[in-house]
Amino acid sequence: MAAAPRPAVRRGQFWIPGDRVRTAHGTCQRAPMFVYWEAPAHGARPDPLILVHGGGGQGTDWTGTPDGRPGWAARFVDAGFAVYIVDRCGHGRSPYHPDVIGPMAAQFPYEAAQGIFFPDTAAAQQTQWSYGGVDSVLVDQLVAPMGPLPADFAESQRLDAERLGRLLDITGPAVVVTHSAGGPVGWLAADARPGRVVAIAAVEPIGPAFAEIPGMGTLSWGLTAAPVTYDPPIPEPAQARAADPARLRIPALADVPVAVVTGGASDFADFAPEVVSFLAAAGARAEQLHLPEHGITGNGHGLTLEANSDRTITPVLDWITAREHAPTRS
Repeated sequence: MAAAPRPAVRRGQFWIPGDRVRTAHGTCQRAPMFVYWEAPAHGARPDPLILVHGGGGQGTDWTGTPDGRPGWAARFVDAGFAVYIVDRCGHGRSPYHPDVIGPMAAQFPYEAAQGIFFPDTAAAQQTQWSYGGVDSVLVDQLVAPMGPLPADFAESQRLDAERLGRLLDITGPAVVVTHSAGGPVGWLAADARPGRVVAIAAVEPIGPAFAEIPGMGTLSWGLTAAPVTYDPPIPEPAQARAADPARLRIPALADVPVAVVTGGASDFADFAPEVVSFLAAAGARAEQLHLPEHGITGNGHGLTLEANSDRTITPVLDWITAREHAPTRS
C-alpha cells in the first residue's frame, strides 16, 4: 500500500547576513547563516520551532535520514508547526573561508562518526541503528554532509548565537530544538534574546558543565565555550569554574522549560543528569526526557536519524505541545 501523501506545506529560504569585513580581495561577508523554513499550508501552532544541528553537520540532519525517510522537520510540520532549519555559521550552505571566518578544524572522519553514532561498545544495546558499520553505503550518506568545524570553539558559538538572535527577531518567540554540539547555541540564543526562547528541547546536548569536548574544545563558561551572562556577573571563565554551581544563575534561562532528550544506548545519557542539574541551578525548569522511560529503547546519539525516528520524536512533540497549554509559573 502506498504511503499517504503529506499535507501541502509552504516553504522558503533566506539568510541572516554576516558581518561585512575587508579582505585583500575586497569586502566580504563573514559567517552568514542559511535558513530554510517550512510551515503548514493553512495556519500553524503559535510558536515556531528553530532547529539547530550539531557539530560538523548541517540543516539536512533534520530534513532526512541516511536511508531516505523524512526527518524530524517534516514530522514537526505534519504536527502543525512552522520550522526554521539553520545551517550553523561555516556549516553546510553557510559558506566557510578560513581567511574570513578563521582556521578550520580537521575534516570529520568515519572513525569519529562511528565513535559518536554507533560505537562498538553499544552494539548490543543500540538496536535501532540499522545502517551497518563504517563500510556501509548508508554510513556514506551519514558522513557525506559532515564538514570541518571552525577551530575556534567559542567564536563559532558566539557567531551562531548572534545570528540566531537576529532570526528570533524575525520569527518572534520560538522553541529552540538542538542536537549534540548545537546544544550550547540554544543556551546562548536565550541569552542573546531574553524572553524570545520560550522553551528548549536539547537532544543529546554536549556536556557536562566545564567539560573538554574531544576534537572541539572546552566548555569554559559552564555549558558553553562562548561567554554567557551570569547574575551576579562573572567576568572570566576561570571564576565561573571556581564558583559554587548552585550560585551560577543565568537570568535569560529563568523559568524557561528545558527538556534534555537522551537515548537509552547513548553515552550522553550518563552525564545528562549533570546537565539538568546545572540548568536547574541556573534557573531553568529543566528535566531529562529519557526515551526508555517512554517505552522507546535501543537508541544512540543519533536518535533523530535512527530506524525508529518517527517514534523518538513523539515524546518530544508531546513535551512541546504540553508546554503550549501549561500555565505560566509566577
